Amino acid sequence: MKCYSIIAAAPPQKQGETPQNPMGSMWVMLLLMFVIMYFLIIRPQSKQRKEQAARVASLSKGDKIISIGGLHGTVHHISKTTVTVKLSEGVFVPFEKDAIRSVTKVGKGKQKEDPVEPESSEDEEMTDENRYR
Repeated sequence: MKCYSIIAAAPPQKQGETPQNPMGSMWVMLLLMFVIMYFLIIRPQSKQRKEQAARVASLSKGDKIISIGGLHGTVHHISKTTVTVKLSEGVFVPFEKDAIRSVTKVGKGKQKEDPVEPESSEDEEMTDENRYR
């Protein structure tokens, strides 16, 4: 019992010193944690959300899209809140604009795509002979 009371007791103060407020450093740490969370989590996420909203707002007929469900298609018709996507010949599906994950612009000014790297010659072609080795 004596040991606990010695550990838990505050250190003795010198004559004429004002006691330090232990809560002051806690508020500084909480503020610092909030600032760090803002710059590491909140700010980049809001930046991505704005970029995505700009991409969806600039949709035009013929653009290639990928939905959040992974469906690939071409924009056929655009209304205020929905986009009709052509998945294949004769298959049209309406999507909410919020359900579009990525947009690839296709049009008169085609973007240069990364050239496909040729496969290395070390890769063996899959034939009946080497399939079951």
